[in-house]
Amino acid sequence: MPKHRPSLKDLAAQLGVSIATVSRALRSSPEIGPEMQQRVKALAKQLNYRPNPFARSLRQETPKVIGVVVPNIVTHYFSAVLDGIESEANAQGYSVISANSHEDTADEVRAIDNFLGLHVDGIIACLAQDTRDYSHLEELSTIGVPLVLFGRTCLPDLFSSVTANGDEAAYQATTHLLQTGSRRVAFVGGPPHLDMVVRRKHGYLEALRDAHLPIDRTLVACGRIDFDEASRAVRQLLERPDRPDAILAFNDIIAFAAYTTIQQMGLRMPDDVAIIGFTDDVHAAFVTPRLSAIADQSTLMGQTACRLLLRAIGGDTKIYHEIVPQKLIIRDTSAKKRG
Repeated sequence: MPKHRPSLKDLAAQLGVSIATVSRALRSSPEIGPEMQQRVKALAKQLNYRPNPFARSLRQETPKVIGVVVPNIVTHYFSAVLDGIESEANAQGYSVISANSHEDTADEVRAIDNFLGLHVDGIIACLAQDTRDYSHLEELSTIGVPLVLFGRTCLPDLFSSVTANGDEAAYQATTHLLQTGSRRVAFVGGPPHLDMVVRRKHGYLEALRDAHLPIDRTLVACGRIDFDEASRAVRQLLERPDRPDAILAFNDIIAFAAYTTIQQMGLRMPDDVAIIGFTDDVHAAFVTPRLSAIADQSTLMGQTACRLLLRAIGGDTKIYHEIVPQKLIIRDTSAKKRG
């Protein structure tokens, strides 16, 4: 028995036949007699041979493989999206290769280039926060490689996308804060060029306008999606003499940066500072106080993105823009105590 993972070559060598014969026998090809098929399959079972669908598909130049690029795979949101993509892809006979851009455009470009080298059938991606030049994505359209964007998107005339209703969710969350005792609501967001940030900030501002409250632009802090940077921004806001009494946080990293900073400063949630985060990370319900959150249906987002990609791979040239709704979950950090 070979000490490495058994291959078609190993089976062929032990049986004294060609690799092609072994391959055909395993596929029950009528070109191979029943006796040889039985011998090949028996040896394959004995050696615990497992076919490599990826390698086989590359040889046949029909990959049945899709590539996925995410900015930060260790976060619950992106891992849940990836889980949705994989479940849908596997159900349709596709394998998934994922790459982490680490929120860096150069890594994003490199990942997509690697996928092209592997001849994947299509790509699903969420933009890195640094990405402003979309030429590497435009090239995919030029060469006919299907691409679906999710979360953070661009070039809507070229590519299908799946996004959340971030503007409506931000409006609902801000309105809840105002209706439960908060008056100076801050928005702590990510890079202002990202469409996801634009949508969520818009919903926040619309809620303030509809409540007939003045817009204080100094309560809007948009910078990098980074825990330490968000912590510094929140501390600066809360050290002001006219500090905000509530925070709407753009995503899970920023939400927990704000949450931690509020606690470190000895302030109470929600009485001193209410907070709602765009996150329903598994930790949101298990911290004390429990974090009110806007929950993504991230697994559904991944499934939807994969379905759109498979449509494109199948020849559908229509551009789709799907919206997966979010849900406001009220816990302990958002409603101030009355009286």
